[in-house]
Amino acid sequence: MNPHGFSLKTEERRLIDLAITLARKKKIKLYLVGGYLRDIFLGRRKENPDIDFTLKRGAIRFAREFARAAGGGFVALDKGHGCGRAVIKKNNRIYTLDFTDFRGKDLKEDLLRRDFTINALCVDAEEFSAKELEKAVIDPYLGRRDLKKKTVRQISEKAFDDDPLRILRAFSLAATFGFKIEKDTLRQIRSKAGKLSIVSFERIRDELFKIWENHGSFGYFEQLDKFKILKIIFPEIEPMRGLNQGPYHHLNVWRHSLETFRQLEILFKELENNSDVRSYLDEVISPSRSRRALMKLGALLHDIGKPAALRREEGKIKFHGHERIGQNITKEIAQRLKLSNDELDALGKMVLWHLRPGYLADSEEPTGRAVFRYFRDAGNESVSTLIISLADQRSTKGPLTTRKSRLLHERVCRGLIKDYFKRKKEKKPERLINGDELLKKFKLKPSPLIGKMLREIEELQAIGKIKTKQEALRAAAKLTK
Repeated sequence: MNPHGFSLKTEERRLIDLAITLARKKKIKLYLVGGYLRDIFLGRRKENPDIDFTLKRGAIRFAREFARAAGGGFVALDKGHGCGRAVIKKNNRIYTLDFTDFRGKDLKEDLLRRDFTINALCVDAEEFSAKELEKAVIDPYLGRRDLKKKTVRQISEKAFDDDPLRILRAFSLAATFGFKIEKDTLRQIRSKAGKLSIVSFERIRDELFKIWENHGSFGYFEQLDKFKILKIIFPEIEPMRGLNQGPYHHLNVWRHSLETFRQLEILFKELENNSDVRSYLDEVISPSRSRRALMKLGALLHDIGKPAALRREEGKIKFHGHERIGQNITKEIAQRLKLSNDELDALGKMVLWHLRPGYLADSEEPTGRAVFRYFRDAGNESVSTLIISLADQRSTKGPLTTRKSRLLHERVCRGLIKDYFKRKKEKKPERLINGDELLKKFKLKPSPLIGKMLREIEELQAIGKIKTKQEALRAAAKLTK
């Protein structure tokens, strides 16, 4: 909480000084405000900094002129409320500077209309210095006090009426900083949660992923469920509540899904020292959204097809085909959240194949053919699906689930994770035969059969059954029959 040890990077200082120079030239009073100052007090640095300014009026024009002077791009974010953005790319970093008109008659009223006290810190840009920030900061709503208390507190009771997305932002801020949400703020969240239904899903998605990107986000997500916020975002989960699963499980479908989320975060911590796994989890599938975060959504949705698949046969509860039904429901949710095609594909594979590792673990040593087919089908999501399967198994503690089966499942899944990265580092063997050769040799016409034959030959080669072109041709001859 002491900003004295904080020093600005050269480019940040240059951009702030440029804004100050431009404001001085135009005789405009310019203020630094919000998250940038909050992060200085917390000693946090963002790889791609966001710097927010406010001024009485003319923010869009000012932002446009600043962007031109800084050699960056400009976009008018909100013409109605007077908000413009300058984006500057320098030394592989992206600097985003937002300029906004006062949302009120003066600075104090503008700060009152912001979301939370920790985001309402302000300083006259002319007086800005990280070393002297304690003296210069304007803090009418005691944001520094709440930073010390590690508390997210709304500024006014109108905060959630002005923008219902702030309901989710309270949780994303708390998850990011490891803070708690103040009691009166939680009461307001409970009473106004329904207002989230009018917020665009793109904005909701971004706040959800801010929560999921953090370690230990389960507790915050459980709170979202407690305050009936999840049912607004994901109405598909409601049939999962209270739906029992039979003697292998000790929790109903929804509680099991939440427990899988919790166990997944525990596994992330256990696997943190594995550099291959860590790099894999941190891989960015879509801008600013990692596989690690997407897997948390996958854990929540892995059994979402069970209510529709429920059948009772001879007094037993069964969910045959729930993974395929779940994949279709997951696709609808992903599209509603405006996820990218890559994310949609990855999430769909996690849900569709989440049972396969369990089938592989039914035997002490899975066959080479079964392993090859798993890696082929799950593709890039082979490891994410294995880790979700581990979390799923750990969340299954019914009377018919034995310690022996759990240990075998752990051993097989961990072995497959190791095998996946080993294969990734090996040079893929050259194909023994191609489609043109098959067409010519067996006088075939182009058809899906050629692709099927090539896949079969690739499989036989991968498991060591064939090693030469002659062996490949003999195998192809059998396939043509």
